[in-house]
Amino acid sequence: MFNFNYYTPTQVVFGKDTVEQVGDLVKKYGGTRVLVHFGGQSAVKSGLIDRVKASLDAAGIFHVELGGVVPNPHLSKVYEGIALAKENNIDFLLPVGGGSVIDSAKAIAYALYEPEEDVWDLYGHTRQSMGSFPLGAVVTIAAAGSEMSDSSVITNEKTGEKRGYNSDICRPKFAIMDPSLTLTLPDYQTMSGCVDIMMHTMERYFTKGGNMELTDELAEGLMRTVKKYAEILHKDPENYDARAEIMWANSLSHNGLTGCGNGGNDFASHRLEHEMGGMFDVTHGAGLAAVWPSWARYVYKEIPERFVRFAEKVMGVERTEGMSDEDVILKGISSMEDFYRSIDMPTNMRELGIEPTEEQILEMANGCARATGGKVGSAKVLYEEDMAAIYRMAI
Repeated sequence: MFNFNYYTPTQVVFGKDTVEQVGDLVKKYGGTRVLVHFGGQSAVKSGLIDRVKASLDAAGIFHVELGGVVPNPHLSKVYEGIALAKENNIDFLLPVGGGSVIDSAKAIAYALYEPEEDVWDLYGHTRQSMGSFPLGAVVTIAAAGSEMSDSSVITNEKTGEKRGYNSDICRPKFAIMDPSLTLTLPDYQTMSGCVDIMMHTMERYFTKGGNMELTDELAEGLMRTVKKYAEILHKDPENYDARAEIMWANSLSHNGLTGCGNGGNDFASHRLEHEMGGMFDVTHGAGLAAVWPSWARYVYKEIPERFVRFAEKVMGVERTEGMSDEDVILKGISSMEDFYRSIDMPTNMRELGIEPTEEQILEMANGCARATGGKVGSAKVLYEEDMAAIYRMAI
């Protein structure tokens, strides 16, 4: 196993009606003037935003609101939030939503700390953040795990670039997680979220180098749990206990726990999907489902022992007489595809509804290479030509 640092400073408040505590939590962490950030009108129509505002009012906390965050959150909305926050002397950010809303709030928080700098420079990796305004989160979608992670992903809609930035500086002070807030989500969003949750662990699991047995067992248990309850939710979307399992897995999958002691992270599939999201504006989890099987078939020979373990311990592949390791591996990959299909997720880009041209494939590969400094991956280091090859396989 490798040395590691594990840092998870976020206070988790989990369960029904915990949103009523938001005012006291903001006050606990020093907030006096709050920007409430959210996505579409569902948070308003459901009464959630009113509940948040009532709790803030009861705590005597000033607040303004900014909605309109979209999936693959836009840089222009970040700039709008920065301007609104400056106008109102905001000192605390409160995203109410899923990963897109939380990521947008993180970007605003970075910008407010360094008001003379362009926050997009962080996502372009031309400088590092020196600090961030504090933020909390009210989670309404189990998917990205941004409420306990160090990451934020923003799309520059003018250039078509979807870029991420990671820093412990932006980790939320608290996260309110009420599984009942996810009950009204469309099935496609719920299932896309389940894919994203599993992938956050898989990106840490499929690595070349040493591994820690306990971390592997935690990761495998998490992946089996998400797989089980995704299938339950697909048939019974109002199952609160299933949503609770998924919501907690969402946070644990992306707070660093499932990578402790491992030989680095891979995250090639995420990087490949970012280019797809930037070009075609696809749902992130669905995009990951569309690209992962091709990535797996492209890299498995580099770390066959990891793919054998995954097939047997996560996908339940039973080795019969005469089966080689490669047979087990390929059965594991095809079993994952069967799982994706069982929850109406795509297994390639055609099923996702896109069919990039060769020119677009080369553009995405070039963008991915530029965004990663020319290479990405741990299971197998991918260069631009490898990225293009995987895109072609994924059609």
